Amino acid sequence: MTLSDQLVALIKETSLEVSTEQISLLIQYVELLNKWNKAYNLTSVRDPKDMMIKHIMDSLMVGPHLKGQSFIDVGTGPGLPGIPLAILYPERNFVLLDSLGKRITFLRQVVFQLKLNNVIPVKSRVEQYHPEQPFDGVLSRAFSSLNDMVTWCEHLVSVEHGRFLALKGIYPSDEIAALPDNIAVTNSYAIAVPQLDGERHLIELVKS
Repeated sequence: MTLSDQLVALIKETSLEVSTEQISLLIQYVELLNKWNKAYNLTSVRDPKDMMIKHIMDSLMVGPHLKGQSFIDVGTGPGLPGIPLAILYPERNFVLLDSLGKRITFLRQVVFQLKLNNVIPVKSRVEQYHPEQPFDGVLSRAFSSLNDMVTWCEHLVSVEHGRFLALKGIYPSDEIAALPDNIAVTNSYAIAVPQLDGERHLIELVKS
């Protein structure tokens, strides 16, 4: 089975609407990631077919829960979930933030080759990055705890409508209990990623 056939089959197991052109871009991204991974060690997932499930589908399934137009993916690594979501939603804007130069170099190449005009890779530590405008949403699957995420990223979202969107495995009950008083959980979603073993949850938080 080709990567394209695999991706089409996986998408058919969901309610996502993905065009032929978007499928082509997602395949190109995985091919670039696989090529660069050999030298740059961008992800521990080595097999492109595993990348389709653990990286592409895992990222895309967050899409239906996004609200707003501007997002920042903090600790994006090789662009996850930011690049797949930017391909799925070309009308929305994504800043991909990472402190490691080789990851940003890779992401700049992805943006150039795939002509993604809604993506800006930024090399910075999160506490040193101060955007001109707050974002509608902070996305991340990089933080070890929800408390770390809201502490380090508090300056990135607006009080009125900004959301933190944390991608987690099992439901993080202990982390939620340890959140500061000015942070509230507004939604939690059990994410069903086709053919992925293990639980996935998306936790949506706001600050008051």
